[in-house]
Amino acid sequence: MSRRIFLIVLDSFGIGAEPDAAEWGDEGSNTLCACASTGELDVPNMTKLGLLNIEGALKSPYTTTLAPINKPEGVFARLREASAGKDTTVGHWEMAGVISPHRFPTYPNGFPKEIIEEFEKQTGRGVLCNKPYSGTQVIHDYGQEQLKTGELIVYTSADSVFQIAAHEDLIPPKQLYEYCRIARKILTGKNGVARVIARPYIGQYPNFERTSNRHDFSLEPTGTTMLDVLKKQGKDVLSIGKIYDIFAHRGITDFVYTKNNADGIDRTIEATEKDFDGLCYTNLVDFDMVYGHRNNAVGYAHALNYFDQKLPEIMAGLHPDDLLMITADHGCDPVTPSTDHSREYVPWLVCGPKARKGIDLGTRPTFADVSATVLDYLGAPSLEAGVSHVKEILEG
Repeated sequence: MSRRIFLIVLDSFGIGAEPDAAEWGDEGSNTLCACASTGELDVPNMTKLGLLNIEGALKSPYTTTLAPINKPEGVFARLREASAGKDTTVGHWEMAGVISPHRFPTYPNGFPKEIIEEFEKQTGRGVLCNKPYSGTQVIHDYGQEQLKTGELIVYTSADSVFQIAAHEDLIPPKQLYEYCRIARKILTGKNGVARVIARPYIGQYPNFERTSNRHDFSLEPTGTTMLDVLKKQGKDVLSIGKIYDIFAHRGITDFVYTKNNADGIDRTIEATEKDFDGLCYTNLVDFDMVYGHRNNAVGYAHALNYFDQKLPEIMAGLHPDDLLMITADHGCDPVTPSTDHSREYVPWLVCGPKARKGIDLGTRPTFADVSATVLDYLGAPSLEAGVSHVKEILEG
């Protein structure tokens, strides 16, 4: 008997500051309530599954009209991050069963001289910027100079990232990806950043625009993930969006990149029509990349509304033994002064034809409960991290 799990990550959809948020500069952050404070948030389908019934989700410094419902129709929980981080790589690795006890290196003053010099030597191009910067602002401020000099725009953020921006007319994406591979080989050991990211853009000053040709080059996971286990067991592991890159191409049996959230949702709906046995793992990055990092709370709310409107189509494609899980990898509160990620709890909503209704799993101590439950439900060996909740989820 084949079983399928659809695991959808609403990238950066946090639901309230974790107890140690102040240590990360994120005290009071709540991405959910920040979106609701705009008056634009309308997510009745996730609300039915229990989103607003999750412990602490409505505890917020922002004024909202959100309220829990009396009879939720899903299984729901709040997940706390056990890893030392608040970024995409750490969050996804943890929900896949690999907890990261140490922070990845960050560069608030830019990358060391020896790193930049080696990168310039191997690429044959000079470097512009080399400091923390907003992704949209950096191409505005350095794009003209890049077009004149042919130099690469290198920048970072509060996260452990080495980002390279290049105009597609000057440096085609394939060439930019090769420069990223060079950087990935350089950035190891104490300078082993979590991700090297290609950031192509187009247009003319002052209207430069980033394109959908972004590409991530991640470190390999530091331990065995649920994806590795499932693939070894002969299960299908489908990747939609940037999952394939986050896990450095490990443990995946089939993958498709996506242009935006709408494309990712459509590909997920198409996956419900496929005959497979295992996991379909989707990342919807626009919440984070397009709205969270740009402090666009209204846009974030509208993006959540769109996903919520499409949710019934995803659910309609579930087979009798399928489960649908909705979660996130960190927060990115769009109304705080910072444009960076925030250290937040994330939601975990579970539903399916045979799933119980109105089950509150409370606050779980790690995202890894997701992987433990996925592996248990699909009949695969467990990892050391996390606790399975299959018994609480299933009827009977």
